[in-house]
Amino acid sequence: MPPAVRRHPTARAMTVRRLAAGVRLNVLTFVRTPLNVVLAVALPIVVIEGWGRSMAGLPETPTMEAIPLTLGRLLGAILGVAIVAGLLGLTQMISAREADRRLVQTGYEPRTLLATRLLALSGVTVAVAAVNFLVLAATTSPEAPVLTFAFLALAGIVYAFLGALVGAVLPRLFEGSLVVVFLAMMDAFLSGDSPLAADVPDFVTYFPLYHPKELLRAAMFEGTVATGDLAFVAGYVLVLLAAVTAVFGATMQVDGRWSA
Repeated sequence: MPPAVRRHPTARAMTVRRLAAGVRLNVLTFVRTPLNVVLAVALPIVVIEGWGRSMAGLPETPTMEAIPLTLGRLLGAILGVAIVAGLLGLTQMISAREADRRLVQTGYEPRTLLATRLLALSGVTVAVAAVNFLVLAATTSPEAPVLTFAFLALAGIVYAFLGALVGAVLPRLFEGSLVVVFLAMMDAFLSGDSPLAADVPDFVTYFPLYHPKELLRAAMFEGTVATGDLAFVAGYVLVLLAAVTAVFGATMQVDGRWSA
């Protein structure tokens, strides 16, 4: 019998294998860090209930209506997902920076590396959103549960990519964490159904969580899809993706050549 011909994998097959291996490694790294798992499980309980009761406890004034406890809990769920996802995106980009450079030197395409980071980040963010949704659903009754979960995950992905962008631009954990958390808190206080939203400028509508909040409010309380807000959020994600790709590519070059 003629000897078996050994087929070499195509470039596309190699890219798929590298993507799968990279995603698996990133997810395992997250799961094997106990603090990550604790934050993903414990933070939703604290933030959703704490934020909900804090918002509901604010007094009604001539310029500010009282916030129902259910709406406060929804705002807490969004904030919890945003903070965890944003910090995960930030730490993933910073912790893997030098390793990514070495991998590029061995022949990995920077875009393939970034794709593994963002795919794993998106998967973990969806899992974090699922935990937040379960906590939220235990105390409320969404009109459209599937839409509510989907839009909560979408809000998390927005902040995950935003955190990745901050990590690529500002590769220092302390300063980057301050930026992400401060922006999330500003988002929570100044956009959407916040009690302070009536007294802030119009540019707040461009904050990362403004339109995701509108999507979630429509899904949870009306069972509908705010198509205009959905289109805006999709565009926001694409802009963040393009920005992360451009900055990541630039950080992987030295003297105009790929070094990492």
